[in-house]
Amino acid sequence: MLKYALRENLLTAAPDDYMAQAADVRSYTLDEIINLMMEKGTTLTRADVAATLQVYGEVVSAIIKDGSAVNTPLMNTSMSISGVFGGANDSFDKKRHTVNLNITAGTLLRDAVTKVKCEKTEGASTDPYITEVTDIVTGAVNTTLTKGGVVQLVGSRLKFDAKDEAQGIFFVPETGEAVRAAVIAENKPARLMAIIPADLAAGTYYIEVRTKIDMGGKKLKTHKTGRFNKPLTCAA
Repeated sequence: MLKYALRENLLTAAPDDYMAQAADVRSYTLDEIINLMMEKGTTLTRADVAATLQVYGEVVSAIIKDGSAVNTPLMNTSMSISGVFGGANDSFDKKRHTVNLNITAGTLLRDAVTKVKCEKTEGASTDPYITEVTDIVTGAVNTTLTKGGVVQLVGSRLKFDAKDEAQGIFFVPETGEAVRAAVIAENKPARLMAIIPADLAAGTYYIEVRTKIDMGGKKLKTHKTGRFNKPLTCAA
């Protein structure tokens, strides 16, 4: 059962437009998936299943590393390159260009999603809510970050006190300390723009907005946090 709540849609002009946000989505780890596979009554041992999935992951990674595509019942992949080339004689440069991995659902997942049942729940959260992240340098949406470039966040309840270092836009790595955006170009409830730190290390990040301002503009004692649920990649 997919539970969802309705939030105001600030991307359209109509005042009564709302959008659905998935709520309380259960996330499964690889170990938990292996446990579910074992419950199917397979004759393989748990170690066999884990080893097979390990090899499967390594092979798929090697295929992607080779610049090739994967087409399976679970997923289909393709490659694209973002960045501007200075004429027909220019070549790929990691400092200016980024290879993007595009993933779409395969036949099994496309069929599965048509059978999902939905249940509406009450959306009581008043936390900042990010609907879209745009890397202005490349124009990429919800995928990449360009260090030293500009990032734009669209959503609701995003405004914060830029003078308070506990508030702002934070780039949160998978491991390690979060990095705060020091230079803010725009600070509005529905849109933020900031400079991505030039020394941001290459890797995968989640963007968070932390604020102590409520919907009425009043200051709160504790900050509220809104995290964009899609990982973003910062190239070297």
